[in-house]
Amino acid sequence: MPSADLIKQTVNRYLELVSEGNPEAVAQLYTDDATVEDPVGGEVHIGRQAILGFYSGVIGAKAETEIITLRALGHEAAYLWALTMDLGEGAKVRIEILSVMSFDSDGNITAMKAYWGPENITQL
Repeated sequence: MPSADLIKQTVNRYLELVSEGNPEAVAQLYTDDATVEDPVGGEVHIGRQAILGFYSGVIGAKAETEIITLRALGHEAAYLWALTMDLGEGAKVRIEILSVMSFDSDGNITAMKAYWGPENITQL
């Protein structure tokens, strides 16, 4: 089982890479057979290649991330965070997201679910 510190390091690295807009590096944090459901109720992306495709489509805008609260227990983490994106021409949005991740013993992400919807988006 990964340590809570290792899980927290992976979560922080994940958010750093999301804010940098680096889909290839984000996908490398996942295991080969990992799953991503973002948002929950949407398509489930299975495997690193599908996950890379997902992140390639959603990362690219100037973005900032902020952890509001993080809990790491066992082989999982749940955290509330905010993604603020600059959409250009003065348009910005902030999305508050509750994410749940599972990890293997090496701290690689095996599954991620993101809970958010239109009610969690604020125009800035």
